[in-house]
Amino acid sequence: MKVNQRIKSLLGSTTLAITAKAKELKAKGVDVVNFGAGEPDFDTPDFIKKAAIDAIDKGFTKYTPSVGTLELREAVSQKFKKDNHLDYAINQIVVSCGAKHSLYGLIQVMVDEGDEVILPSPFWVSYPEMVKLSGASCKILETSAQNNFKITADQLNKAVSARTRLLILNSPSNPTGSVYSKKELEGIAEICVKNNIYVISDEIYEKLIYDSDEYTSIASFGKEIYNLTATVNGVSKAYSMTGWRIGYCGAPSEIIGYVQKFQDHTTSNPASISQMAALAALKAPPESVTAMCREFKKRRDIMMQCLDKIPQVSYVRPQGAFYVFCDVSRLKMKCAVAAERILTEANVAVIPGDGFGAEGYIRLSFATSVERIQEGVQRIGAWVNKNTK
Repeated sequence: MKVNQRIKSLLGSTTLAITAKAKELKAKGVDVVNFGAGEPDFDTPDFIKKAAIDAIDKGFTKYTPSVGTLELREAVSQKFKKDNHLDYAINQIVVSCGAKHSLYGLIQVMVDEGDEVILPSPFWVSYPEMVKLSGASCKILETSAQNNFKITADQLNKAVSARTRLLILNSPSNPTGSVYSKKELEGIAEICVKNNIYVISDEIYEKLIYDSDEYTSIASFGKEIYNLTATVNGVSKAYSMTGWRIGYCGAPSEIIGYVQKFQDHTTSNPASISQMAALAALKAPPESVTAMCREFKKRRDIMMQCLDKIPQVSYVRPQGAFYVFCDVSRLKMKCAVAAERILTEANVAVIPGDGFGAEGYIRLSFATSVERIQEGVQRIGAWVNKNTK
């Protein structure tokens, strides 16, 4: 069978592969501690579930506009204005089947054959594969633990070429938990404006930051960067609604017009019932998010305390999201090998860093209970000690 070459070139997801193997072991009765999760372990709040049930009871089960209901887009517009100081009109917003769907649609619209996309590394595993499917190519900008895994304006400026079309920025970051400060974003915005580089700002972990009350969207620095930026968010992480599949983006109307056409001919509308649930989430008071954020902060601190007892492993303090990105290069083995052995020999699921563009690292999720965090890190510590004697 002849297969499309772009599809053929795609890499499999290391996250999904490890998760599948962990589930297989659990099905056999093995007590696996899962640090691979990319989703909150909390249940969706009851008031959100009730909104979905009410939608079903009222027969709200038909097609909606492909870009989402007017009411939900109005709520997204208000959220952008209140939380991010971004003035997106209703016709500048598209609701999609998850933030991943928003990202994919935007990349397909914003770049073309021969274009170059600047991608800071470590990166979320799907970014480079989405770029491949557009026909563009990635220019990887390496970051380091010394700089908290963040690119600088100077580094970006030196990387720009005549082919550079787009920068993908993720703050808070998956996998590192790094959060760009206002000053850092101002410098990056200045370079993008000077070189007419578009930005996709992936802000899906926005509500999960721990060491600061400040969160800044890069599009908020003025008209010039606003006109170059597509801002992506969703309800998956903040409201523990990963399976509901609702994301959204705001962007200049020209970009959004093409995203709408793309969505018209691919998925059409997100699930009507999920849209009503998302509407309830976005209209909820901030307290519905802050309790989960406080619990994640507590878990982060406990995971770091436990990791501090393993001298062969180091990490950068995550400021957001729910991951600790650990340097395991002192184990003298490929990170994929380390992850495989930690799973099969210590019964702990971790994600190898190579899929994120970072050999020598593993990602640990603290989206699990305190007891499991303590147990899992203790197992990793015992395994590391055994294998570094």
